Amino acid sequence: MKPPAFDYSRPESLDEAVRLLAESGPDAKVLAGGQSLLPLLSMRLIAPSRLIDVNRLAELAYVRSDPDAVRVGALARHAALLRDAGARERQPLLAEALAVIAHPTIRNRGTSVGSLVHADPAAELPAVLCLLGGSVTLASVAGRRTVPAAEFFTGPLESAAGSDELAVEASFPALGVRAGTAFVEVSRRHGDYAICGVAVLVELDADLRITAARAGYLSVAPTPLVLDLTRVIGGRQHDADHAEVAGFVRDAVDPEPDIHASAAYRRQLAGVLTGRALGSAVRRAAANATKAAGAAA
Repeated sequence: MKPPAFDYSRPESLDEAVRLLAESGPDAKVLAGGQSLLPLLSMRLIAPSRLIDVNRLAELAYVRSDPDAVRVGALARHAALLRDAGARERQPLLAEALAVIAHPTIRNRGTSVGSLVHADPAAELPAVLCLLGGSVTLASVAGRRTVPAAEFFTGPLESAAGSDELAVEASFPALGVRAGTAFVEVSRRHGDYAICGVAVLVELDADLRITAARAGYLSVAPTPLVLDLTRVIGGRQHDADHAEVAGFVRDAVDPEPDIHASAAYRRQLAGVLTGRALGSAVRRAAANATKAAGAAA
């Protein structure tokens, strides 16, 4: 199939890009990686008035890590973020989730910020951003604003980004010294969208008791869903039994059925996968806490 006709612009600077967005009206689209946009164009599910190709904005192709966060520019490809040693050290959950996104060909071209703006509830990175409490920075002719993840995803394939705004950066908070993460998902075939996926973050105190535990879900709600598991397991020793968490999750999620899975199957998967991810995250948190204690001694 062929896409509908549209005007095409390839700005040389960020200022030019946001000016074009402001001038082109609400139907303009931004092309970065294009791994979600081009199929929509080819199937004529969208008909933009103008396509603004930002691939010449090399200053946005960065991954920067500091003690507080991993910051990802709008043109950083999934593969670049996956390979980045600083990002892996500061927030290992990113690499674990990125490794199961589609296939290498898609990861080599697709952009991590673009995936966030696409706001697919079956995508991995929106769930990770929400779990970690990250944010997305948007630029327009009026300036910049930063939107917390909890406010960024407004519906299926809908985000808080205005039609005149370009997402220029995503920020993923760094992992705490006594924290651990894990990511698991189930798909029909490797590289397919997940039938259900779970990311877990666990934080411990100096006595290895759980002080916080959260889980982020994909493919079970219209937007990324985050559940607070602390109410179930908070205050326990890290090596205690957490079997009842699966039941808590099954009661809390309300997935929709589709051609790939029933609602009941997704609900069951959410509980089982949470248990698996939680076990891994707790073990990693305990190992990190022990390492931190040894370094401080």
